[in-house]
Amino acid sequence: MNINELIEIVKNKLGAKIVIQDLKIEDKSFLHKNHKGNQEGMFHLKLIIKSEELKKLNKIESTKKVYSALDIELKEHIHSIQILLS
Repeated sequence: MNINELIEIVKNKLGAKIVIQDLKIEDKSFLHKNHKGNQEGMFHLKLIIKSEELKKLNKIESTKKVYSALDIELKEHIHSIQILLS
């Protein structure tokens, strides 16, 4: 899987499970290129999510909801994820 395919899957899965007003996804894999644990095909993503639904939840519950929507991708394609809510 390449990064563009992964970003499209992430957008679709989050949009299906969470009411989102705006979503930006940044590939931050380049920041980890020379790290010891870096693996080919595993990506580092930064999600910037504007969601009234998630805003009503505490940070742990909102993070759980995002992780639940991306369960397979987190296991198979995402090494690191940063979630910023607004």
